[in-house]
Amino acid sequence: MIGPILLCLLPGLLLIVTSNAPAAEKLTTIYSARAMAQALPWIAEEAGLFKNYNIDLKLVFIPSLSIVTATLLGGDAEITLTGGNANVIAYVRGSTDLAFVGGVKNVMTHSLVAGGSIKKPEDLRGKRIAVSQIGGASHYFTIQALRRFGMEPNRDYTFMVSGGDPEALADLMSDNADAAPLNPPRDAKALANGFHYVLYGPDLKIPMAIAFVTKRSVIAKRPQVIGDFMRAMAETAKIMHTDRDFVYQALGKYLRVTERNILDSVYNTEIKALEPRLAINLESLQATLDELARTDARAKNIKPQELVDTRYLDEMNKSGFMDQLWSKK
Repeated sequence: MIGPILLCLLPGLLLIVTSNAPAAEKLTTIYSARAMAQALPWIAEEAGLFKNYNIDLKLVFIPSLSIVTATLLGGDAEITLTGGNANVIAYVRGSTDLAFVGGVKNVMTHSLVAGGSIKKPEDLRGKRIAVSQIGGASHYFTIQALRRFGMEPNRDYTFMVSGGDPEALADLMSDNADAAPLNPPRDAKALANGFHYVLYGPDLKIPMAIAFVTKRSVIAKRPQVIGDFMRAMAETAKIMHTDRDFVYQALGKYLRVTERNILDSVYNTEIKALEPRLAINLESLQATLDELARTDARAKNIKPQELVDTRYLDEMNKSGFMDQLWSKK
């Protein structure tokens, strides 16, 4: 009779165990581009890392840096993964609650792509260049890249706003634009359709941060969950650098790219620019401050260190977490 009694009691015992388990911590994260540099949360989700850290993640895509920053400041998200420009601008304008807590990439990997007779940067004089948005990463890249050739927007070339990176590629392919700054995999897709590089961006090493940004007030209220999220991202960075096949599965799912040659192009370009230990390069933030100082003098009085909170990176490094993580095969 013991067996049937236990069977009767088992559902209640399971209910007790389940009810005593801590509820998963809800966390909303926003990213701004469907690109490998912002794929860490996708890969972590596929690897089950958020479950390991008891995080119930809501991942939201907003293809606008300024709207991402406004959403974070408004309290509708706890942490973002995005280009640093809009966050630096907001900080300079008084939103000093913002804090960079981890870096994914500190140099840009966009490239200027065109067709026809446009072969070199100087051929873009008088031409129209499609960017996802004014103030976004592709806009910033184009200004910085062409400035090295003595060219300035409005004087030497103009921008058209496409609304996103895929849309910029579409505008280029439909002849609505003469050129477009594209990041992987869209540059590879353009090349596969007969376009060519005018400037291969990775060679320029233009500094700009792609980073995790939160608010100091969120850290004060939820230090453990932000720390757990960052540890999950550190584990994912290890996967990114060591398990190409798993990364391809995630990229194929979220980018809707299955061609091995395009995935190879994306991975081989991006992996050299990604930070294996989520380091924040202050030079990338300083470069944005310097650009902003051209139009806003307040940027001259801000040090890049002021924008950064390295407590989670410091803890992972000092505790041996990072060394142990990277010692595993």
